[in-house]
Amino acid sequence: MRPASILYFCAGILALLSETRVRAEDPYRYYTWTVTYGTRTVLDKPQTVILINGQFPGPNIECVTNDNIIVNVTNKLNEPFLITWNGIKQRRTVWQDGVLGTNCPIPPGTSWTYKFQAKDQIGTYNYFPSTTMHRAAGGFGGFNIASRSVIAIPYPIPVAEFTLLVSDWYKAGHQALEKDLDQGKTLPVPDALLINGLSKPASFTGEKAYKFRISNVGISTSINFRIQGHTLTLVEVEGAHTIQEKYESLDVHVGQSVAVLVTLQSAVKDYYIVASSRFTKPILTTTAILRYAGSDTPPSLPLPIAPTYHVHWSMKQARTIRLNLTANAARPNPQGSFHYGTIKVDKTFVFANTAEKINGKLRCAVNGRSYVDPSTPLKLADWYNIPGVFSLDSMKTTPVNTPAVVGASVVGTVLHDFVEIVFQNNENTIQSWHLSGTSFYVVGYGDNVWNSTMRKRYNLLDAVSRHTVQVYPTAWTAIFVSLDNKGMWNLRSAIWPRRYLGQQLYIRVWNDERSLFTESAPPPNALFCGLAKGP
Repeated sequence: MRPASILYFCAGILALLSETRVRAEDPYRYYTWTVTYGTRTVLDKPQTVILINGQFPGPNIECVTNDNIIVNVTNKLNEPFLITWNGIKQRRTVWQDGVLGTNCPIPPGTSWTYKFQAKDQIGTYNYFPSTTMHRAAGGFGGFNIASRSVIAIPYPIPVAEFTLLVSDWYKAGHQALEKDLDQGKTLPVPDALLINGLSKPASFTGEKAYKFRISNVGISTSINFRIQGHTLTLVEVEGAHTIQEKYESLDVHVGQSVAVLVTLQSAVKDYYIVASSRFTKPILTTTAILRYAGSDTPPSLPLPIAPTYHVHWSMKQARTIRLNLTANAARPNPQGSFHYGTIKVDKTFVFANTAEKINGKLRCAVNGRSYVDPSTPLKLADWYNIPGVFSLDSMKTTPVNTPAVVGASVVGTVLHDFVEIVFQNNENTIQSWHLSGTSFYVVGYGDNVWNSTMRKRYNLLDAVSRHTVQVYPTAWTAIFVSLDNKGMWNLRSAIWPRRYLGQQLYIRVWNDERSLFTESAPPPNALFCGLAKGP
């Protein structure tokens, strides 16, 4: 073969390999979002809300396992802004998590592009603003990840899906709420609940079986969800397929997401979809309409009843939500193949929340530490070895009896540590905790104060895996988590006023090697602020 022929042959082989590689790469989905303030009539009153591309709520992201998500965000607010992707694990891409411990905020009048992958995930999630109290003004939306076509799902394929974003809402704007919190005031019960940003009933029309993806995107209020005359078959919780129990109603706490199947087999008419508040006085209620195709009959009262203040009812229901061990999730191997109950625990953390005054103003704290964001994101300080931003020894991993102080709170762990975390709630209000970067197994709920003998009551077989868990008043919740995603991950109160006032910390998952197999470098478009000046 002549040299030129050899050259063309080799070029052809390289082109073929390149084309094969491109075809094998996971799909990309591109979004261009502009974030603005706008006026919408909510609760019969014009209010300033946060819009994404003019929409309130924002557009849903619909993708498939392993899709690459590219979101260009232009911030046209008058203050810095970030979006966090609630429940998206950001494997190897902590830089895209969208919280102030990992990212500098997007300055007003500028754009920044998020680039991440829905790696090995399926399920129902959401996104929302993570900066200040922006979340109370909107800017939230659904984030749904469908299974790949080669992965079987453990229930009949529904005709279609509906995404329901349930939120609490204040007539006072987010800046007024922020001012009250800064002055040390406690926020009152919200004024109302909304479904998909509406205080008046939206309608969902169908005729067979449908999947409802339900997220509580409120800032402080647990809700109970139900549909008049229909049962809810729970099939998925935050990326985990569940045992398919049937419920008359379901509690969904702040920051949580569930998916249920609803079969339309009743008389052809309209039925109320109802969300009502839990553990509040007064009880807040909002409705939407499930309309059978061909119906000309409006829904009729009374609304289906539901629990209101019944804590033990909710705890009992929570224990019935269990993992489907034989079902696949994002991968073909069964969910039960990870035998979490047989793994030796490397560390135990007990985190107790408190609300107390510091320098004369109300703050929230964890183990005596009320978190304040430093001007330099923790992850940038860690990566570039910037001193004076945080210390791993600044926070205790068990409750303390000393007055709380303010500061950055970081707990150190090693990559692949298997950790037991106990959330101890000695207050008389419900709590909700979220961990970024991973999911965890909810192994136990109990009353009063946790001690080591409570481990005998843990569910070590089929505890549900999720990213946000409730802790009932004067009670505890225990989780097991495998810290297999290197990074600086936010463990926070999903109840946003409490997070704003300091009920959060970061878990540093670390090893001493820099490898693309465990963690990517800062992206080329990384923003820098504080003491971080860039490479």
